Amino acid sequence: MNNKKVLIGMSGGVDSTISALLLKEEGYEVEGLYMKLHSKPGYHEIHQARAQKAADFVGIPLHVLDLQQTFNEKVFQPFIDTYAQGKTPNPCALCNRNMKFGEMIRYADTIGAYYLATGHYIKTDGLFFYEAKDDTKDQSYFLFYVQKEILPRLLFPLGSRKKADIKKLAASIDGLESFAAQSESSEICFVETTYTDVLKEYVTVDAIGEVLDREGNVVGEHKGYMHYTIGKRKGFTVKGAHDPHFVLSIDPKNNQIVVGKKEDLACRSVVLDNLNMFHDTKEFNTTVKLRYRTTAVSCHVKIENDKAYVSLKESVFGVAVGQAAVFYDEDKLIGGGWIIDAK
Repeated sequence: MNNKKVLIGMSGGVDSTISALLLKEEGYEVEGLYMKLHSKPGYHEIHQARAQKAADFVGIPLHVLDLQQTFNEKVFQPFIDTYAQGKTPNPCALCNRNMKFGEMIRYADTIGAYYLATGHYIKTDGLFFYEAKDDTKDQSYFLFYVQKEILPRLLFPLGSRKKADIKKLAASIDGLESFAAQSESSEICFVETTYTDVLKEYVTVDAIGEVLDREGNVVGEHKGYMHYTIGKRKGFTVKGAHDPHFVLSIDPKNNQIVVGKKEDLACRSVVLDNLNMFHDTKEFNTTVKLRYRTTAVSCHVKIENDKAYVSLKESVFGVAVGQAAVFYDEDKLIGGGWIIDAK
């Protein structure tokens, strides 16, 4: 296997294009890969052409891998199923583990490339992930589920750079101006408008149901439980309410949601399963992010029987079952898991 050969995921966007250019300038033998993942109509025709244009500009070959069936099984169907179960999914973390750092690393092996690179804003030293220099673009939360065994093979050219500087660099290079001007891709690539618009094609989303208070009394109605996530405060009625009410829990079996005041959303402990840890310590103090773009809070973690029991040092509001909880030691990502209980 060639220790100077890199396979880089290319989307046709400015981040992966500049990453490929930087790697080539550093002396790596670079080849690109465009992955066909979801099956949104018209998407791949546009983005594959952009990726080919980028690869041609950088002067590297571009491979194309059709992974739509695998993506459907490992990312998209779990997205549908999780909402149907009244939980909140995190498809990007599943995609990173199974597709971008799963199928891609397997493909890298077939072409003899030791390294795998992407345009993610994150850093690694081969043992741990670290938050990116640009904290507004940091994507470490979504990479917590990547297998630690492959970290020595990962390269992230943008981890120590600012997004604004990347766009300026692209704008200054003849032939890349159009890449610098492209709009940012959405957080979930297969969701164009709202997640419920996607769900409606596969499951019944609009089904009027009951709104309950914490004592189990019917106090209003909602438009279908899949419209709601924990902490949502709109889209349902509460008879005679003067204060804002928030979704506290979801009962998919009976198509009911339970609502209450903001203070009722406070959570001081969570339980995680399907852990992915980058160290072997079973009990420790650290900080945890319970949702993307939230501030990490101090916590105590105890791991028993492949589950993590997390005691929060302060209340966190709107914690949703199905989301990822990711542990950080300052800027170092030390592991995480999937929330199965929150109180």
